[in-house]
Amino acid sequence: MNLILFTKHGQLRQLDLNRPLVWAGLVSMAALFTVLLLFIGYGIATWREESSARGLAWRSQLAVQAQEVAQAKQLAQANIDALSAKVGELQAHIIRLDALGQQLTRMAGLKRGEFNFNAPPPEGGPEVSGPVQHVGLPDFLSTLDQLSAQIHNREQQLMVLENLLMNRNVERQALPSGPPVIAGYVSSPFGMRIDPFTGELAMHDGMDFAGTEGESVEAVASGIVTWAGPRSGYGNLVEIDHGNGYATRYGHNETILVHVGEVVKKGQEIALMGSTGRSTGPHVHLEVLYNGKPVNPARFVNASGRSRMAALPRSLD
Repeated sequence: MNLILFTKHGQLRQLDLNRPLVWAGLVSMAALFTVLLLFIGYGIATWREESSARGLAWRSQLAVQAQEVAQAKQLAQANIDALSAKVGELQAHIIRLDALGQQLTRMAGLKRGEFNFNAPPPEGGPEVSGPVQHVGLPDFLSTLDQLSAQIHNREQQLMVLENLLMNRNVERQALPSGPPVIAGYVSSPFGMRIDPFTGELAMHDGMDFAGTEGESVEAVASGIVTWAGPRSGYGNLVEIDHGNGYATRYGHNETILVHVGEVVKKGQEIALMGSTGRSTGPHVHLEVLYNGKPVNPARFVNASGRSRMAALPRSLD
């Protein structure tokens, strides 16, 4: 069997396939080609296996990293929630402190703007150069806890101070002071006098404030009404118990505006001036009693009543 081959120069050559050497060469080439194909296939298979293993490792590593990122987000969110809770708690404390401070400012009688809780306290100083110190989150949370505890303690202290001021304010409100009328004059002081009806020397247990019929009569202290109606010699009488042993009486009223058991405040209108009972004209008879005994109302009236009544005589000071 002959195999005809064409060369690049157009010449014909014959290859006799019946010769052993030719067959041996062809077989060797086929075997070499086969081995080459097997080697290439093994290499491709190995490369694919290694690529698959590397891809699996990468996917596993990415999954681990994604889980770590998710955990980091959860931790960050937990820290943010903790900070938000602490900040909210501090804000609530500060709001209460501001309200309490403003109330204490009013109760203490400080001037407007003298102590302003709506503005930061004035402070300053030269800038200090130095390394910047960063505070870590655990230290920051610990600082917030300490600040919250300090604010809570200050709040408790201010509440105690508020109670003290309130008690003092209540005591001041319950202590008789000032005249029972806005305008008028003292027509008869406390002490011995000539009785206008008998002409004889007699004890006068109160102070008489003359004025216009129907004029407002005000309580000189806060308390509870214990009498509101006619009474012998007093005409229409209002009596108020102020506690701590003090009581006041307001006599000769034209009209009574309160009732027994009613709680009245200092300066509240309790009656209208009149001339009922044993009276020679429109006035209010004021008595101040301490532990049931009459005392001179002058020192209570003059304690804070000068600006309201210009006609109080200096002899009563």
